[in-house]
Amino acid sequence: MGGKNPYIKQAEVDLPTKKYKVTFLPDNVTIEVDPADLPYSRDGLPGSILDLSEAAGVAIDHACGGVCACSTCHVYIREGLKSCNPATDDEEDMLDQARGLEPVSRLGCQCVPNGAEDVVVEIPSWNRNLVKENH
Repeated sequence: MGGKNPYIKQAEVDLPTKKYKVTFLPDNVTIEVDPADLPYSRDGLPGSILDLSEAAGVAIDHACGGVCACSTCHVYIREGLKSCNPATDDEEDMLDQARGLEPVSRLGCQCVPNGAEDVVVEIPSWNRNLVKENH
């Protein structure tokens, strides 16, 4: 899917300028993010947690294709939240529909780390897409 949501204002983000690491829990998969390689996929904002998870082969459900039109990519930022762009009102509206909200909840498609520190992301069990399609 991918693309942009024409009904919301695009989030303003600071893309990283140096390499940093992202760890995805509970699978404990760590990748090094190289800003020169962004974006990795076409789902979510460039450099978003969803974009990075796609590159790492870590499946996060994202029914809307990563355009901030649902809450299926809800994740917890366990470490490094301060290095991420602030949530927009549109993201907050979508998060209001997510289950299991915590103060560190973000939509993976909208949360973009700036590379100032390493990030640890926990994917709730209900948001892990365990189905793999063969192409």
